[in-house]
Order: sequence, then C-alpha cells, then structure tokens
Amino acid sequence: MAGKLMKAVQYNGYGKGPDGLQHVEVPIPTPKNDEVLLKLEAASLNPFDWKVQKGMLRPFLPRKFPHIPASDVAGEVVEVGPGVTNFKAGDKVVAVVNPMNGGGLAEFAVTKENITVARPSKLSADKVVGLPIAGLTAHQAITQSAGVKLDGSGKKKTNILITAASGGVGHYAVQLAKLGNTHVTATCGARNIELVKKLGADEVLDYKTPDGATLRSPSGIKYDAVIHCATGIPWSIFEPNLSPNGKVVDITPGPSALVTFALKKLTLSKKQLVPLIVIPKSENLQYLVNLVKEGKLKTIIDSKYPLGKAKDAWAKSIEGHATGKIIVEP
Repeated sequence: MAGKLMKAVQYNGYGKGPDGLQHVEVPIPTPKNDEVLLKLEAASLNPFDWKVQKGMLRPFLPRKFPHIPASDVAGEVVEVGPGVTNFKAGDKVVAVVNPMNGGGLAEFAVTKENITVARPSKLSADKVVGLPIAGLTAHQAITQSAGVKLDGSGKKKTNILITAASGGVGHYAVQLAKLGNTHVTATCGARNIELVKKLGADEVLDYKTPDGATLRSPSGIKYDAVIHCATGIPWSIFEPNLSPNGKVVDITPGPSALVTFALKKLTLSKKQLVPLIVIPKSENLQYLVNLVKEGKLKTIIDSKYPLGKAKDAWAKSIEGHATGKIIVEP
C-alpha cells in the first residue's frame, strides 16, 4: 500500500491536551521485518496516552514528533512483512502498537508479530481492544504481583482490595481475581457499585464515604494484596489494612510510591509497596482473548467515538472518571 494516504490523529509537541491533537492525512506505514500491517477497527485509550502528551515521560517518550498516540488496537491483517509466519491477510487480530513509535489513532497501523494475537472473527474488535494494556496490567498484577492462580487452585483464600474497580484496569482486575480463590473488596463511585458487584466483587466501598476513604473492609478482613488503580492514596491509609505480609501493587507509581518502595525494602518491612511496570507478552494476551471467547471476561465500554471525534475521547480520558474503556473507531 506504499504511497497511499490514511487519516490519523497526531500531536506535534507536549501539552495542550485535546487541543493539541490534529487531524491529518499521512502515508500508510509499510510493515518491516516481523511486522504486520493492520486495517484498524478499533483503538482503546489509556491514561498512559495523555500522560505521554503531557510530557510526564519526557525525554523518553515520545521518541519524536509528530506522534500518533494509542497502543491498544484491533483490526484485520492486510499485509505482512518479511519473516512473518503466523499471520496472513484477512486474519482478525488484537495487538500492541510499540509506544515508542505510536500509531493507534489512525486507519492503519503496524505491529510486531510477537505482540499480535489472533482473535475469533465472531469476537468484535470492541470486545477485545481494551485487553493489550489495561487487561495485561490487571493480569500481571493479579497473577505475578499478588500470586493468584487463575485456575482456582490456590489452597489459601487470598484477600484482595482493588481500588478504582470500575476503571479500565480495575474492572478487568475484579473479574480476573474472582477466577482464583479470592475474596475481593473493591472501591468505586456510588454510581458504579452495582456494576462492580456484578463483575464479581464480594464487597464494594463507595470511595467518598468514611469507610471508603479509610479502605476499611466491611467484613473486617485484612488485605493480602491491594491492586491500586487509583491515585492520591498515601501509604498511611493502606498500612493498617494490610495483613502481616500484605503488599500494595501500584500500577501508576509516582515519585512518592518509589520512595515508599525503597524505604520498605531498606527497612526489611514485611509489608511492601510494589511498583508495577507492565510487560506485554503475547501468551498472556492470547490467554485473555480466550477468556473473552469463553465468556469468563468482558470489556465494559464507557463510550465509543469515531476517529473524527478523537478530541472528545481524549478529553474524556483526561477527565478520569470513565467506567471501563474508551474506544475510538476509524
């Protein structure tokens, strides 16, 4: 498809939020070694996307301007690069776009074969496009950091707290945790309490109530692990609610979290704060796609926007109160 143009959304510098996004026509990318070219059916936004634009990861990201944001994509393979053996034109897939290069908010994007996975054609793009970053973050936090076995084989019940449980990562975390031998306490806003209960949470706290603010379990249990998907909660709130060897898994660790992490390590504290940096792996993404196929995991969709309304989707993400995932469809 060399020489042909596609519609895309990009920004040329740090800052400006939605107003910094520009609608452009740019050349359709050509897949290189071990890459596939996808005709996109959907992209999913993550807070990571607007944080990069805000300059919170400078000078590392983006690698250069202009930058087409968004990493979570689903679509159809239209062309494969040299060395690709697992995919052919016409295959339906879900994938992670390399965040160093970007490319999700467009009609076409290239992805590496090793982080692209097949999806059944009957599974529409919107049902799986939230999985690559949010789903994998939840999976890594629950299975690796919290040590929950998703086949339910854990002999001892694990008490889990999930903050911001109606958000992009949180709503997946609740569902995944309940596949294991767990008791799940969750926090969210009042309007989402029933939703989070339906996702499987055993008890749900409104974060604006006194108990919600202190994270105290209604049943009085102490948490073996906290999957911390919210922001702005200090260690002093978590600490009295943890079991003797409890840990807080922080999916968006800031400077204060990293200081707490270091202090807990230095003092040999049994209670730990664990910063989580997601490492996308195709086998884990395929596992999540299979769970969706089997009806054991679902994506809650907050809202959908056409590519032409990407600025509205961007603003909604920055606002920070989405229930589930925000999706952009070319």
